[in-house]
Amino acid sequence: MKVSKEQAAQNRERVVETAARLFREHGYNGIGVADLMKGAGLTHGGFYGNFGSKEALLAEAATQAVDASLVQWDAMESRHPEAPLKAVTQAYLSARHRDHPGLGCTVAALGPEVARLSPEVRHAVSEGVSRQVGKLASLMPPGSEEQRRKDALATYAAMVGALVIARAVNDEALSQEVLSAALEAINRNTEE
Repeated sequence: MKVSKEQAAQNRERVVETAARLFREHGYNGIGVADLMKGAGLTHGGFYGNFGSKEALLAEAATQAVDASLVQWDAMESRHPEAPLKAVTQAYLSARHRDHPGLGCTVAALGPEVARLSPEVRHAVSEGVSRQVGKLASLMPPGSEEQRRKDALATYAAMVGALVIARAVNDEALSQEVLSAALEAINRNTEE
């Protein structure tokens, strides 16, 4: 049965959204095309008609995930105009974010794998990192544009690194200590 263009577009979007979550949950190498399509409620057969490769899907999924995170960061800024950077960093460096990688940061969930993938995937992730760093720079305390960008880069690196470590260790107390220490350091460094 032939689907309408509108239905085909909806199916494609559903695959990208599902892939964004499943890649972050299982890793790029931890899930195959058949399971990605099954997760979206579609058959494996239509995959290559919509995506040139699994890596092409990951590139789109990474972009979609960054878009979603930036929408969340904008909402936090609106809800906490007095301290938007603190709101973003607290949400990022939380046990909830640590415990739900499928709903969280693409870079923290997939960074080491992405480094070994195609230029297409690395470009999509690079664009996403640049957009997230740009958003963080806009939330930094007053200063020169150059200093705000440097502070945003350092903050982003600390956030991602802390989340990766907090997920990697099997000691809950150490995991929470890593998140708390990173949050405290970021808050201290951005309030000076």
